Amino acid sequence: MSDALIAPITSSGEAPQSPAEQYDPTRKQKSADKTARIPIKIVPAEKLKKPDWIRVKAATGNSRFYEIKDILRANNLVTVCEEASCPNIGECFGKGTATFMIMGDKCTRRCPFCDVGHGRPDPLDVNEPGNLARTIAQLKLNYVVITSVDRDDLRDGGAQHYVDCISQTRELSPATRIEVLVPDFRGRLDKALDILQACPPDVMNHNMETVPRLYKQARPGADYAHSLKLLQEFKRRNPNVPTKSGLMVGLGETDEEILEVMRDMRAHDIDMLTIGQYLAPSNHHLPVLRYVHPDTFKMFEDEAYKMGFTHAAVGAMVRSSYHADQQAHQAGFA
Repeated sequence: MSDALIAPITSSGEAPQSPAEQYDPTRKQKSADKTARIPIKIVPAEKLKKPDWIRVKAATGNSRFYEIKDILRANNLVTVCEEASCPNIGECFGKGTATFMIMGDKCTRRCPFCDVGHGRPDPLDVNEPGNLARTIAQLKLNYVVITSVDRDDLRDGGAQHYVDCISQTRELSPATRIEVLVPDFRGRLDKALDILQACPPDVMNHNMETVPRLYKQARPGADYAHSLKLLQEFKRRNPNVPTKSGLMVGLGETDEEILEVMRDMRAHDIDMLTIGQYLAPSNHHLPVLRYVHPDTFKMFEDEAYKMGFTHAAVGAMVRSSYHADQQAHQAGFA
């Protein structure tokens, strides 16, 4: 991202945040409230016109969209589809699929590309693993993705809660394949991996998100080398479990930087890849600096297979969990 789009927050009252004495850390902050307190300030850029190839499929009248929403609410569950304002929610809910988000709806990080709320998290819900398992069984899902907010407040980063969700889901749905999309467990990596060893998922996913040059702006609190190490170390401990990671394009990176990250992924034993177009959730998030042409996505896909990825889902509307069951099946893992 160009330096012209980044400026430090000043004390001049520019940020749309309430005065410090009124700040409530337990309240879920979204949009401007969330990004106002990070070390950089989002300066609006000229809004690019969406090209013709950016198309979102809406839910149809005879789809399972509202059935899925009702079941989620009845079981006190949330999805990243809703919390992160995923553009594919209509299509996925309509087909009876969802990516479940555990450990609450308030993240301890403030990544300015993401629409998940920030705030001091609530205590873990001890009933959540059971509620999740029953919901998956009720929906008769063959493949599920479980993700979460970052929980830097927990000594294990939430690893035990992941294991509880995996194990209880397998008790009720032994044939269901489980993919997890985990946070980086920064500062507690070995502890988290030791815990996950007790009940590893069928697919281990952790998103690199962007190129290392943009980490300070896009992923404050994260570390590029650490994220690579997380996936490599998990693979070393669980050589038969496929690893997966995803990238966004449109934040100011170059094509060559994306290719270099892909090379780093393969050097760290990552098997599966997703690349999709970044779409800003609001004017208070990082702006879209380019819309990548389908020909470029095709180039990334071709290069991915040349590098040895077992599967590459690459395209404008691809998201990490989008058609995750099909991705795993095509890679021979489901």
